[in-house]
Amino acid sequence: MQLFCQSHPEVAVLDAVVLDARPGAVLLAESPMFPGGGGQLADRATIAWDGGEAAIAAMTPDARGWWHEFEDGAEVSGTVRVAIDPAFRRLMQELHTLAHVANAVVFQEFGGALLTGAQLNADATFRLDFDLPGADNNDRLRALDGPINDAIRQDFPVRAFHMDYDAALATPGLFRSKSVAPPRQDDGQVRIVEIAGLDKQGCGGTHLARTGLARTVQVLKVENKGRQNRRVKLGLLG
Repeated sequence: MQLFCQSHPEVAVLDAVVLDARPGAVLLAESPMFPGGGGQLADRATIAWDGGEAAIAAMTPDARGWWHEFEDGAEVSGTVRVAIDPAFRRLMQELHTLAHVANAVVFQEFGGALLTGAQLNADATFRLDFDLPGADNNDRLRALDGPINDAIRQDFPVRAFHMDYDAALATPGLFRSKSVAPPRQDDGQVRIVEIAGLDKQGCGGTHLARTGLARTVQVLKVENKGRQNRRVKLGLLG
């Protein structure tokens, strides 16, 4: 199911009609909220209705739309307003864009090394795990911030589009994770995020419109997490 925020990333507030409800939860056809996934944290968001307002604790899919669970036992009907925290969304877009840049550099410079894990954090850091045997790679990984910051300076445009899932699966490099793949949508498509001139891969998250909108980064730590797993932690500067 395609998320509203994927096609309308600029919308921070949306009024929606309640399709179904239970105490502490409403079903909405559309929502500006990103529910979390792929290493990206869920948006911080609130829901307001006639007579109340609460923080949204979780957002889960339903064939009819998305359930929004909130920190209040009220049973709500009518129209509600969902509002995300734009500063937190912007941080997640920034970190996710930089994670793609880092992933692209490692994929190109380390012979197609696959991702084994990723996590974006609220403290303006992110980590990426790679299937990379050999501790002799660690010094090269510690220098990863150089090409990432160069990509920021080059201000590559970023866009998202959809393509046939099976065609994407058959295209080398579009699916970068060793263990999981982006979900096949109901229409048989998959969402692809492209950083022009640098990277193209399946992804369902939110991103900046250009790499030049991101702050520069530094490598904070490189760790060996098992015989073949290398973890790189990076943080924003400024």
